[in-house]
Amino acid sequence: MNDRANPAPLGLMGFGMTTVLLNLHNAGFFTVGVMILAMGFFYGGLAQVIAGIMEFRKNNTFGMTAFVSYGSFWITLGFIWVFSGVGASGGLYPKENADYFGWYLLLWGLFTLYMFLNTLNKNRSLQVIFGTLVILYGLLAIGNWTANETIIKIAGWEGIVCGLSAIYLAAAEIFKETYGREILPIGQVK
Repeated sequence: MNDRANPAPLGLMGFGMTTVLLNLHNAGFFTVGVMILAMGFFYGGLAQVIAGIMEFRKNNTFGMTAFVSYGSFWITLGFIWVFSGVGASGGLYPKENADYFGWYLLLWGLFTLYMFLNTLNKNRSLQVIFGTLVILYGLLAIGNWTANETIIKIAGWEGIVCGLSAIYLAAAEIFKETYGREILPIGQVK
């Protein structure tokens, strides 16, 4: 019997809630500010890294790689924003070139594609999270390369779906542990 808590809901909530907030910005509802930076550093970043370390202790390579990597994504994105002054009056460095930022997003998209392929024998909810995240990174990369606000806004809406799907899976896992049975279906692969 496993006597350790399941860290996945923590990591999924950190990812999901922070992703929804960022993509409300991308969809055009809000500007980047301290709230999204704080969420990015602490819940999207630190909490996911902690969840990843806990997945390591459970010998779950996929969970460890996903949570530590995406936690690190949020921390690096926060640093990029702080040091370049995105959403603020100025930073230590000039704002990152949109083409270069597009490559940053593309690399994350390629990593996510690799991770998505590793979900094909896992539950459908996890496949939805990683599949929509691949699309999100692709749209954001293209939107930055082309400076196309419409593509960024479409990415924002798609990213909200991605974040909500992670929140759903986190809730499903907590309900299952609490009630001893599946309350919210996650689409187990047979």
